[in-house]
Amino acid sequence: MSRSRRAVAATAALLAAVLASSVAVPPAQAGGKKPRDVHPSLRHHLVAFYDFDHPVRGDSARESDQGRSGTTIDLVNGGAAMRVPDRAYPGSGRALQTRQVNPTEAGNDDWKAGIYSATGVPSLRAFNAVEGITVMGWVKMTGENPRPNSNTANPDDRFNAIGLAGVLTGDSDGHGVRALLELIDVNGELRLVALGRRLDGGNSQTYAASEDWRTLLPVGEWVFLAATFDFTTGAMALYRNGKPIDGFYTRTDDPWLVAGPGEHRTTATDPRGIKIGGSFPQDTREQNPCDCRMDSLMFLDRVVSARQVEKQYRHLTG
Repeated sequence: MSRSRRAVAATAALLAAVLASSVAVPPAQAGGKKPRDVHPSLRHHLVAFYDFDHPVRGDSARESDQGRSGTTIDLVNGGAAMRVPDRAYPGSGRALQTRQVNPTEAGNDDWKAGIYSATGVPSLRAFNAVEGITVMGWVKMTGENPRPNSNTANPDDRFNAIGLAGVLTGDSDGHGVRALLELIDVNGELRLVALGRRLDGGNSQTYAASEDWRTLLPVGEWVFLAATFDFTTGAMALYRNGKPIDGFYTRTDDPWLVAGPGEHRTTATDPRGIKIGGSFPQDTREQNPCDCRMDSLMFLDRVVSARQVEKQYRHLTG
């Protein structure tokens, strides 16, 4: 074969190899996993998602993350028994049961879920120096709340809050949060709230629902809740079954320090974890247990719009 013909053949072979490799290796897909129970418009920002239908193989006391982060959580104290057959919406499978086990004893045996690391959880880095967070999911009250305060000797004393789900700060002891859905005492009255903190060690802000929490979360009824935290502006919002909830801020000053110039994000630290159904997912203390069930908990690294919250609700309910 002549030199020119060999050159042409080599060029053709190289071109064929390039074309073959471009077909054989598809481009990477943004957003990682694509769980069917999450609306397509939300999947790209879905950091963590737990439907409690995916136990870790070989360890049913842990739950696999169906979001992009792969953050496995622990089912604390109750293990596999915390997965119960209860459908929050058509097509769902099992739900997570959380509860207080021994109301009269000071201990750490309450059923809750989450993950904790004193050095931060690297897989949750999407919430490091983030501009916004959304927490959403299904909740059903299954018993009397708030629960008796097992940390005091007074049998009539009750916890002043009911923990639902949230992302911890980068300096949290297992209680302090960057973004949280919960019920807490506001001026002597328990209310459904979004509670957020922009800076580690800084002040929190709370957006509280105006309506009675027992109307918003009646015992025995599945309710879809969402809370958004805009750390660039200080704005927060609550939603129930796809619709905004009227509410008010508990502070009228600037606890997140966003009034000044410059870019406003959370502290550039990895969160120390996620807590679900109570505080201290490392199981060092019982605090704010919830006698409730939860399903399809979502943690996103952006502020979801009111329209997207409604789309997610309709996506699951038809």
